[in-house]
Amino acid sequence: MKNRLKVFRAMHDLTQEDLAEKLGVTRQTINAIEKQRYNPSLELAFKLADFFGVTIEELFICEHREGSAEPGGAVQ
Repeated sequence: MKNRLKVFRAMHDLTQEDLAEKLGVTRQTINAIEKQRYNPSLELAFKLADFFGVTIEELFICEHREGSAEPGGAVQ
């Protein structure tokens, strides 16, 4: 799952450490999310979206794989 965390963090002039402190996580967690090595828990995803005042869909981009269910329940 891709994300725009680094973009939103930069827009708010925050370092990874700043954001981590505000959310109660480690800088390594923020770094791993930004580098797409870690998908956050649903709780953390909501915290991030709320912090930036955006929806989860604005912050995280779910990429559908070939053969996965499409919106409306259709499978390719």
